[in-house]
Amino acid sequence: MKVSDYIVAFLESKGVTVVFELSGGMITHLLDSFCQHGKIHVVSMHHEQGAAFAADAFGRMTGIPGVALATSGPGAINLLTGVGSCHFDSSPAVFITGQVNRHEQKGDRPIRQLGFQETDIVSMAQPITKAAWRVKTTEEIPAIFERAFDLATEGRPGPVLVDIPMDIQRAEISAPIPAAGRRVPASVAPDESFWKRLGGQLGAAQRPLILVGGGVRSGRAAGLLREFVTQAGIPVVHSLMGVDVLPYAHPLRVGMIGSYGNRWANWAVGSSDFLLVLGSRLDVRQTGSETQSFKSGRIIVHVDCDAGEINSRVMECEPVVSQLKDFLAAGLRWLKDFSLTEKTGWLAEISARRREWPDEREVADVAGINPNELMHAISRASQKVGVYVADVGQHQMWAAQSLELTDRQRFLTSGGMGSMGFGLPAAVGAAFACPQQPVVLIAGDGGFQCNIQELQTVVRNQLPLKLVVLNNHCHGMVRQFQQSYFDSRYQSTLWGYSTPDFVKVAAAYGLEGRRIQSFDEVAEALRWLWSAPQSPMLLEVSIESSANVYPKMAFGCPITEMEPFFKPKEMEGT
Repeated sequence: MKVSDYIVAFLESKGVTVVFELSGGMITHLLDSFCQHGKIHVVSMHHEQGAAFAADAFGRMTGIPGVALATSGPGAINLLTGVGSCHFDSSPAVFITGQVNRHEQKGDRPIRQLGFQETDIVSMAQPITKAAWRVKTTEEIPAIFERAFDLATEGRPGPVLVDIPMDIQRAEISAPIPAAGRRVPASVAPDESFWKRLGGQLGAAQRPLILVGGGVRSGRAAGLLREFVTQAGIPVVHSLMGVDVLPYAHPLRVGMIGSYGNRWANWAVGSSDFLLVLGSRLDVRQTGSETQSFKSGRIIVHVDCDAGEINSRVMECEPVVSQLKDFLAAGLRWLKDFSLTEKTGWLAEISARRREWPDEREVADVAGINPNELMHAISRASQKVGVYVADVGQHQMWAAQSLELTDRQRFLTSGGMGSMGFGLPAAVGAAFACPQQPVVLIAGDGGFQCNIQELQTVVRNQLPLKLVVLNNHCHGMVRQFQQSYFDSRYQSTLWGYSTPDFVKVAAAYGLEGRRIQSFDEVAEALRWLWSAPQSPMLLEVSIESSANVYPKMAFGCPITEMEPFFKPKEMEGT
């Protein structure tokens, strides 16, 4: 068969049901093979970055690598932001790029380019992939694709890239299509001596906490985590990437920690004497710059499948290198024979802190719509939703602070890459990953404009997306940074920046839209938004330009010292 036919059949054998792409000359053989086979849904996006973000979301939701295709040169380069997003947030993905014919490649010639759009995408992608291959012969195809799919999902998941010259795509190949299924690596969990030691540490602890990060979801371990937490009775804080691991109403869920964490959750970390870290890399956005303060006064047991992430910033942690599925399964077996003393006083103390300073009070003095109250209202009105997707900016933090997720709802956002423009195409990917379940996108005016063209993808496919755009007429997060460190000189965030009428933009794409400006309008607007659950609709919400995200960790201070009550000691560099 033709190589492009083999690749499509291979993807089918691996359980791939959807691929995302933007057409181009060097992938036409692949597109034609998809067309003729007809089993895999080809979703044509309107920018390769959008295709990459959609694949990122699809891989996170399903555990099956998301697949995105792009042509050579600009097409392949446009994928790279999304490739990086998958790399930093541990999303399994396979990126396939077309390349010029082998006889048109410059090789060792001292020139920039021989074939039209010839670009060395493999060298560009290598630092942000688990592996990137430049296919040189037809015979390599089966082994490379088999390794690509194994590597994307094993260990810490992530992206791989396969670059295929056009003459190889159209060549003939005689190789069997592999059987369905994926290789399951051998499990590794701590030995009995670890559990005995952990039991002693927890028995002595008066204020234990569990910190969960994105590794719980990427390790497909959320169900085990919920069982483990319930059995252990230990309160749980989470990072931005762990927002959806425990439902909002879970009695042991405390809240989000970090730079924009819930005030009471950061206080709980600062007051704890034992911290069990599960799948979180303890980066600066979680711990603050004062790593000694973060470690001081508490035992930290750090569990991660990636040994390099342990004792990287926060030192003197007890390292446990293990897949979280294996660790938690072993932990549940251990808990059957080990009982922990209930920490009712500790839980009551955390609850009292939360009542003392709830999230809605953080920006209570802002004119107009209180963003945290808005998130609570959206949650209560959106019980049908399967996935929340947040773009990057202030709205992202308000959503992470205040959304009330149920046990069946997911929360997707761009964490490590932190790329504006992630939200809309990722919502497209999420919608294809869980068909018939509505998806809510929460975006800011700035990020929404970065990939606004994907509204056409939403309309063409009639995806059940509810698009909530918080319009503060500025790049709010950087404006807040300028307020703190640049004497309120708002160059390029408020000054020299503008937004369109998003309701009219929605209408141009064939979407129903509505705008609200006061909190009195919120309830009716949300009823309207859900009046047709399977129809895409856009709600523009006016937010004051001066609204800040609080609390915010004061840079250079311990995690418990947060703005506006504490001032940063130095300019944050991240």
